[in-house]
Amino acid sequence: QVQVVESGGGLVQAGGSLRLSCAASGSIFSIYAMNWYRQAPGKQRELVAAMSSGSNTNYADSVKGRFTISRDNAKNTVYLQMNSLKPEDTAVYYCNVHLSLRSGRRGDYWGQGTQVTVSS
Repeated sequence: QVQVVESGGGLVQAGGSLRLSCAASGSIFSIYAMNWYRQAPGKQRELVAAMSSGSNTNYADSVKGRFTISRDNAKNTVYLQMNSLKPEDTAVYYCNVHLSLRSGRRGDYWGQGTQVTVSS
């Protein structure tokens, strides 16, 4: 089995900062990408930030310059540093991990999500 667990969400004032963490564990052979998505009420889930195993990164235009994705490969953990937060950033943030199992199977795994609320 694979477990993906997010943490670090909470309530913060506009202009403040939060750092989200996502740890993957289980019968993992290799991690190819770790990504952050978010979903606000009434909206579709959208990609916020992505990082490949080669450390290539991509950001949504709405967060570019404010959010930074990083990894700790030894811990199978990805972080999302969120600065200059805006009320529009309020959403449930989900971690997505693209990996291969020791059995050889490759696929995507999701965490349960962590709530981020930005007050004005």
